[in-house]
Amino acid sequence: MTEEFDALVTNGTWSLVPRPPRAHVVSGKWIFKHKFHSDGNLARYKARWVVRGYSQQQGIDFDETFSPVVKPATIRIILSLAVSRSWPIQLDVKNAFLHGTLDEEVYCQQPPGFVDARCPDYVCRLHKSLYGLKQAPRAWYERFALFAHRLGFVASKSDVSLFIYRRGTDLAYLLLYVDDIVLTASTDQLLRYLTQQL
Repeated sequence: MTEEFDALVTNGTWSLVPRPPRAHVVSGKWIFKHKFHSDGNLARYKARWVVRGYSQQQGIDFDETFSPVVKPATIRIILSLAVSRSWPIQLDVKNAFLHGTLDEEVYCQQPPGFVDARCPDYVCRLHKSLYGLKQAPRAWYERFALFAHRLGFVASKSDVSLFIYRRGTDLAYLLLYVDDIVLTASTDQLLRYLTQQL
């Protein structure tokens, strides 16, 4: 829980503010999971602070929710291409959704166990997405797509969740599936460079 809370604070996910009059405050809860190694042994305990997005009110604390999702056929094609050419593949981004910037004014309760003793009645005014928010996938996609374009990726015309990077003879493909990323590149050096930039 401490690791998750620290990641949220470090990321600037919210500011503690006095509860505005008549503000809709979204509640949340801690979700706990066990993560296992491939051999079945326990790798670690995982905690995630998740808000109850089902209590959000359209027009008040969310507007747009749509986020494109990569097509299954695109995933199969890119993975087949990477395997057939022995390209390295990189997966996963830690706390991806937490990087989506919010346009709407959204408030949530302070996470139980981490309520600020100096301001126990304050609420969190969200600047970035949290898991469970209705607009989290859209906010993450918009922020990611903008950054990918700055790096030199171009969105595919047939699937906007497929980003293509070309530099000379080097080539990379990046698939964005909600908060998961598959990145493959024609060389280890290009994969390392793009992973470091991302």
